[in-house]
Amino acid sequence: MNHSPQRWRHRGTMPFLGQDWRSPGWSWIKTEDGWKRCESWSRELERENNQRNLSHSIILNSDDEEIFSNEEQEYTSKKRKKDHFRNDTNTQCFYREKWIYVHKESTRERHGYCTLGEAFNRLDFSSAIQDIRRFNYVVKLLQLIAKSQLTSLSGVAQKNYFNILDKIVQKVLDDHQNPRLIKDLLQDLSSTLCILVRGVGKSVLVGNSNIWVCRLETVLAWQQQLQNLQMTKQVNDGLTLSDLPLHMLNNILYRFSDGWDIVTLGQVTPTLSALSEDRQLWKRLCQYHFAEKQFCRHLIVSEKGHVEWKLMYFVLEKHYPTREQYGDTLHFCRHCSILFWKDSGHPCTAADPDSCFMPVSPQHFIDLFRF
Repeated sequence: MNHSPQRWRHRGTMPFLGQDWRSPGWSWIKTEDGWKRCESWSRELERENNQRNLSHSIILNSDDEEIFSNEEQEYTSKKRKKDHFRNDTNTQCFYREKWIYVHKESTRERHGYCTLGEAFNRLDFSSAIQDIRRFNYVVKLLQLIAKSQLTSLSGVAQKNYFNILDKIVQKVLDDHQNPRLIKDLLQDLSSTLCILVRGVGKSVLVGNSNIWVCRLETVLAWQQQLQNLQMTKQVNDGLTLSDLPLHMLNNILYRFSDGWDIVTLGQVTPTLSALSEDRQLWKRLCQYHFAEKQFCRHLIVSEKGHVEWKLMYFVLEKHYPTREQYGDTLHFCRHCSILFWKDSGHPCTAADPDSCFMPVSPQHFIDLFRF
């Protein structure tokens, strides 16, 4: 297949033409001397290191007397390269893609399939934890991965997993918000890591076993930091929660969908403690999360003949999953097979895009990549 050179004269890059038309080929740039192939980043990095070594050598030998011997210069150079390599490997491989294409089989145009690790790498979870609407969603997803899918992640995905988890822990230590969620996540993660470390050789682990031991030690250190977390009392001369009328405080409690949040808020003041014991409040919470058949199996009645809705809630919570509620979730387009954040959207080609969108819970996110 012949192509005239005039066809590519106006373009900034020259395409690759070979036997396999799917190959990306080399990257080319047009210069005054003609087309030249782009060098890899590793060669540019090597050239930059050589320039640094040269300038460093000049600085060391600029005086009349020699400060360091050649062996010491060589040692310093090697140490610097080693530190640079260590820093490079510790960099966070975060992507900032708002949507990804989920393909489950190979075609002529697209080889392979999208795995859980690839989706976790490419979707923008790093900045999602800074959004209060997406924070709980990401934490729940990390918790599900910690329970059953940690070993299925690639090495890069595992690295990103712990980097994102590190950012979450540091965020909680800084703003003192949602510590209970992170404690539950770290508890499940430490249990999984203990099983993996004790059963080395029984399962396939990506990476050296010492890496998993270090990860376990890091998680235990995070748990200790959260255990020692002290809530600082904020000094505010303005309007506080205690200054609100009773009907507004009661309305706030009825907005909660998590029983533990109600218990925690009830510990703030005696007034909130009394409001948090409202039987009608816990009845509505049980009806929101559980079905009537589940009530009958775990019915708790007091000596006076009243249903103990608060006790029932925590009993039912141990036996049945509660309804998940998130400010923002990932969505899946059934027409385009694209996974995307709800607020970000994606370029859908369907006639009625809204009819193709389906909210994706954290568990559904994992199920999408079960083959």
